[in-house]
Amino acid sequence: LFSIVLQSSNSLKASYEDWLLTYGLSVSPFHMRWQTALFNRQFYNWGRWKPRFLYLWFSVGMVFGIVAMFGSVILLGKTLMQTLTQMLTEAPKAQNDRMLQVVVMCFVLLSCPHQQVPGVNLPVSQLTYFFSAILISGVIHEVGHGVAAIREQVRFNGFGIFIFIVYPGAFVDLFTTHLQLISPIQQLRIFCAGVWHNFVLGVASLVVLLLLPAILFPFYYTGVGALVTEVAEDSPANGPRGLFVGDLVTNLQDCPVYSVEDWNSCLGDISEKSQVGYCISAATLQQLSFPARVYRRLDGTVECCSNNSLTDICFSYSNNLDNHLHACLPARKVIEASRICRTNMDCQKDSVPSVCVTPSLENQTRLIRVKHPPHIDMLYVGHPMHLQYTVSLSSFVPRQNFLSIDLPVVIETFCKYLISLSGALAVINAVPCFALDGQWILNSFLEATLSSLIVEKPNRELVGFLVLLAGSALLAANVALGLWMVTAR
Repeated sequence: LFSIVLQSSNSLKASYEDWLLTYGLSVSPFHMRWQTALFNRQFYNWGRWKPRFLYLWFSVGMVFGIVAMFGSVILLGKTLMQTLTQMLTEAPKAQNDRMLQVVVMCFVLLSCPHQQVPGVNLPVSQLTYFFSAILISGVIHEVGHGVAAIREQVRFNGFGIFIFIVYPGAFVDLFTTHLQLISPIQQLRIFCAGVWHNFVLGVASLVVLLLLPAILFPFYYTGVGALVTEVAEDSPANGPRGLFVGDLVTNLQDCPVYSVEDWNSCLGDISEKSQVGYCISAATLQQLSFPARVYRRLDGTVECCSNNSLTDICFSYSNNLDNHLHACLPARKVIEASRICRTNMDCQKDSVPSVCVTPSLENQTRLIRVKHPPHIDMLYVGHPMHLQYTVSLSSFVPRQNFLSIDLPVVIETFCKYLISLSGALAVINAVPCFALDGQWILNSFLEATLSSLIVEKPNRELVGFLVLLAGSALLAANVALGLWMVTAR
């Protein structure tokens, strides 16, 4: 019975392996790939299209790849020094700077795909953009290798797609013997084609991003404000007198908003500068204020309103004797139709005696007046960055109601991901490091330039090995320290 079961198991295993082989599938722990010859004819058509143009195209790509190889080493060296300096001085950079630092190091896709963690340092809502951009960048990269190989008379066996854990990628299967027989210059055109195509894809995405207002001009207009596309449920801007999808924000305090960039810039300025005040007449101040107990918070700021109040805020001001006084006032009545001020001198233009009252709030907390006509102004109390993180906006306003307000945001976001990931893939793959394109670029470059200086091939290979060892160590150090900077702080 055991023998029958064993034979049946072996038969099923053989049938399963034959089925995988028939459809070009390969499955192993954490890795699955699919290879096909269905696209071979298309690749050969591309590789034989305008031979003179392709020769110039991949020759430019060869020069770019060599420059990128040296440039990537300089870039990683500079990044490593900056990271070490930052660690020694214990002066952490802004989160955006740290994330930018890791973007350059973490998209090696094959060698370190675990460094950009979906749901941890990548918003779950943008996973589709992330994986789509990775796949497209990888496909364009491999198309470059494949077309260049056919142009240089190297046999093309097939094209495939793989998934490593959850990260997609692409590859081409070339006949190795043909690669070894062609000249080092021809090899360089093939090996540099991947990073060259990634660079071109990044530049093309950047051009689309910059020209997007002109491209979408017949359907969307810009320069009139920031259109609200989403408000998170837990956002402090969510509520009956908050922001709603479709609202057009035109001002934050006295800072005009014409685009999303202005929105971010205004919030940054509000966060860095001290809280502004509001001009109010002495008579109105006396009429609106009411007796309240004054006490100091733990951070040294003063509170003079009941903790249960949802409409009143403690304001501080100075009288003619320069005494610091406090009054609990209804925020909306104070702010509506009031001019922004810093000192009492700013309120002297009023025909009636006025003082500058400033909200007495906890450190980093701000009272912000958000204008989104024709609705009543939203009054926001909290950290400005919370408003920035929980409200999504677009600079594009539809000309017709049936047009989607999300389409420009989708195009914009996808272009940004393509620029980031395709550019990072080009930079990283150019590094002279084992298992990356930089390894083969370096070897071919040394064969093309050092053959007359170092006659013995084993000696040239030794030089290449030492350079690859140094490049691999440099990349590994950047990746390790970059991860530490993101996760440990």
